[in-house]
Amino acid sequence: MAYQTFRQEYLQVPPVTRAYTTACVLTTAAVQLELITPFQLYFNPELIFKHFQVWRLITNYLFFGPVGFNFLFNMIFLYRYCRMLEEGSFRGRTADFVFMFLFGGLLMTLFGLFVNLVFLGQAFTIMLVYVWSRRNPYVRMNFFGLLIFQAPFLPWVLMGFSLLLGNSIIVDLLGIAVGHIYFFLEDVFPNQPGGGRILRTPSVLKAIFDTPEDNPNYNPLPEERPGGFAWGEGQRLGG
Repeated sequence: MAYQTFRQEYLQVPPVTRAYTTACVLTTAAVQLELITPFQLYFNPELIFKHFQVWRLITNYLFFGPVGFNFLFNMIFLYRYCRMLEEGSFRGRTADFVFMFLFGGLLMTLFGLFVNLVFLGQAFTIMLVYVWSRRNPYVRMNFFGLLIFQAPFLPWVLMGFSLLLGNSIIVDLLGIAVGHIYFFLEDVFPNQPGGGRILRTPSVLKAIFDTPEDNPNYNPLPEERPGGFAWGEGQRLGG
């Protein structure tokens, strides 16, 4: 009975969120069971480009450290904000969501060549948080019951929390930077005079991930349209 309930709940998670979080959990479990080691997973340009260990381009996004507070904290934020994006502004647009993953991962990998970071999963999580927070500017957040603030401040609050824990803020800054680049190109620039859409999801991704809309006359909500909200006319999304 418990298995059936878990299976039902698991299958209700949207596909991209389900695939990514499952991969992260299984990778961490494999490390904990000593089936693999972090040295086989981390981002190393020399091993990637000279020894063709191309799997590191992906695996460095899947490992968040051994099971503990930091791992659980990252998994909670990853699952929560990845799912809210996929069920919110990317609802019915799985291909666009996958393209955001690929675009963000590519940028982080390029930046990773110039900064000393061996695992980029935490930065990727911050990117997801940043995009969600900018698309939901009127949501009020409560951080551990200590701070109440509007959603766009959430990435900066997380960076401050990371600093208090003694962690490097380079990871957070990288995630914020990549998230802002995506948000600007996808939501801001297309609505500017003379602007337009620079990021276009390849048709091959649409053919693989998107299904035809049941109702061809369906009029999407503002946050579902390419370019996002008309930011001067927003309304409160939550309390």
